[in-house]
Amino acid sequence: MKDYTASEMMIAASARELADVRVVFVGIGLPNVACNLAQRTVAPHLELVYEAGVYGARPGRLPLSIGDPCLVTGATSVVPMPHLFQYYLQAGRIDVGFLGVAQIDRYGNLNTTVIGPYQQPKVRLPGSGGGCDIALLARRVLVITRLSRRTFVEQLDFVTSPGHLTGGDARGRLGDYGQGPTVLITDMGIFRFDAETREMTLTSLHPECTVAGVQEQVGWELRVAEELATTGPPTAEELRIMREELDPGGRHRK
Repeated sequence: MKDYTASEMMIAASARELADVRVVFVGIGLPNVACNLAQRTVAPHLELVYEAGVYGARPGRLPLSIGDPCLVTGATSVVPMPHLFQYYLQAGRIDVGFLGVAQIDRYGNLNTTVIGPYQQPKVRLPGSGGGCDIALLARRVLVITRLSRRTFVEQLDFVTSPGHLTGGDARGRLGDYGQGPTVLITDMGIFRFDAETREMTLTSLHPECTVAGVQEQVGWELRVAEELATTGPPTAEELRIMREELDPGGRHRK
């Protein structure tokens, strides 16, 4: 039996993806926990950037929102939100943008706007916020979400943030933007994007998960790497930090 939750697996796997990263643009929720875990483990010099205008945050506790005052204490700088987007994101100074999503397709395009027709949606979501800018302008993008057929869809109801568009060199034809999505971390495995087709490919399964189980939660025929890896489970130290320092109440871990 596993002694960790699926969310803890996602958080630990995401944090490890930041080992070679200097600057990350992070939102609230699972990305926030993962980035703070990375800062305490594999990336001690990681600079956390929050949309509210905080650069180089080193929060003493897990922030409750992007406007949480704890982000300011110990931060490298605090600037107006437009300055953050203009002088850091648009200037190409963000290594990784870390995003969540409501819908994603096989090429990593993201929807956080509506479920259903735009004019009469079944659900109206928060919208882009800075998501579209981050997806376009960060040097590369990490996405974290749970596997579900409602999330992994053949066709998005709305394209909020571009991934690799229709695949191939479609994104490159847009102009001089970032690489787009490179890694997608879920509760059952890790996906990367093929260098030529840009299609999402399952490259690593979490312990006790199967390809068939993943396929059940994906709305198209799954592409699987020839050499499928097994994701290493959270270490004792990663679990201690998550449970004792970052999220003792289990708000995000459970």
